[in-house]
Amino acid sequence: MRSSVATWMHKRPKMRLLALLAAPGLWLVVAYLGALGALLITAFFTIDSFTGNIVAQFNLGNFQDMLTDPAYRNVVLRTLGIAISVTLICAIFAIPMAFFMAKIAKPKSQKILVALVLTPLWASYLVKIYAWRSMLEPNTGVIDWLLGPIGIHSPGFGGPAIIIGLAYLWLPYMILPIYAGLERLPNSLIDASGDLGARNFYTFRKVILPLIFPSLVAGSMFTFSLSLGDYITAQIIGGKLQMLGNVVYQNFSINLPFAATIATIPVTIMALYLWLVRRTGALASL
Repeated sequence: MRSSVATWMHKRPKMRLLALLAAPGLWLVVAYLGALGALLITAFFTIDSFTGNIVAQFNLGNFQDMLTDPAYRNVVLRTLGIAISVTLICAIFAIPMAFFMAKIAKPKSQKILVALVLTPLWASYLVKIYAWRSMLEPNTGVIDWLLGPIGIHSPGFGGPAIIIGLAYLWLPYMILPIYAGLERLPNSLIDASGDLGARNFYTFRKVILPLIFPSLVAGSMFTFSLSLGDYITAQIIGGKLQMLGNVVYQNFSINLPFAATIATIPVTIMALYLWLVRRTGALASL
């Protein structure tokens, strides 16, 4: 019986591939898409104001409250602005760092540099954020203590602090894809551009950037999505500012349907972002 099954799998490579993908595909449908489906269904329910129980009755009231209340619109715009700012900052810092690692550093040093980039990921998320809290503390923080005498002061807790903290957290996720893209970039293309008289910035804009664009998009998917759904950073160093994750966290225990409604916003934004990325064809070039 085993030999016949093995022979069948060997003769039918397409069926073999489908059989290998069946278990991961089933896990994706049940654990991920199933959870998203349950979340979307819950968003259309309401909650009994007297008992606090969920009323499984189709209702658009949660979406109406979310769309008409200016406070929630401000939270959405703030979260989107923070996620975009973090992504841009990570790209600005990651490109030169990845270029140095891939094209300038010696081969023996590249592995060390990659390990150094990965090292912050081994530390606890909370430890890193609380470390930034001690650095950003107004008047008594590390930044004011070190840079205060030369006129540079901490921005304090708020939007800039959230952007700084998230950019620090997710920077490795932007560096590594760009480094992988630059490592595959032939040095001959850069040399040829220089031999033809192109300056460094022109070579970067016309030769390097188009070729590493898929890697840049891949890194942005990490930084953008992780920033969009974060709430712990805002809770620790954000002061009074709230992001979408904080609103979901606050409503989860008291009004689950409304929390599910708010949670559909980042899911919708990421779905739209992935659709735009797919339209560019960047994912097909990875």
